[in-house]
Amino acid sequence: MALAQLLKEIKIDDNFEKRCDIFISLLQKWGKVHNLSGRLSTNDIKENIEDSIYPLKFIKSYESFADIGTGAGYPGLILAMANSDVKSYLIEPRQKRVAFLNFVKNSLSLKNVEIIGKRVENVDDIKVDLITSRAVTNTKLLLSLTEGIKKDNTSYLFYKGSLLQEEIEQIKLNNYNVINREDRNYLYIKGN
Repeated sequence: MALAQLLKEIKIDDNFEKRCDIFISLLQKWGKVHNLSGRLSTNDIKENIEDSIYPLKFIKSYESFADIGTGAGYPGLILAMANSDVKSYLIEPRQKRVAFLNFVKNSLSLKNVEIIGKRVENVDDIKVDLITSRAVTNTKLLLSLTEGIKKDNTSYLFYKGSLLQEEIEQIKLNNYNVINREDRNYLYIKGN
């Protein structure tokens, strides 16, 4: 599915495409110098943007979220750009990436974004409706590490690869959906 087609199918901020163009340019400039991402072609970045926002087709609405290990911006920064009314916490411990995320936040005037330069297990002063993560660690550990930032009804959206089924069996999850798209498995654990 092309990004343009996906944007027609989901409700998204009017300025999203313009923000994406700026993000692509900034990531390509910073990425080469600071090794932020191995994939810096415009097509690769657009694929990552598409991957980041695809779940907006199926997850329920939320007023706040925290993205664990945002790195170069996937999925957290992209989700924040897509929904500028949603309070967005981007949790990233590596300082080069924190600097990049802050630069993009300021370049795009993203008032809904707060970047937290810590490991998630050291964050305890926020509570969010949705916790997201892509390629950080296994599901069991992610659920444990994020205990300090969840509410009673927090939902989870984890961008996973081929080992997902083993992880689900290991922790005996209920009330979840797995949505498959190409090589991606989106694990959506619904809060109450």
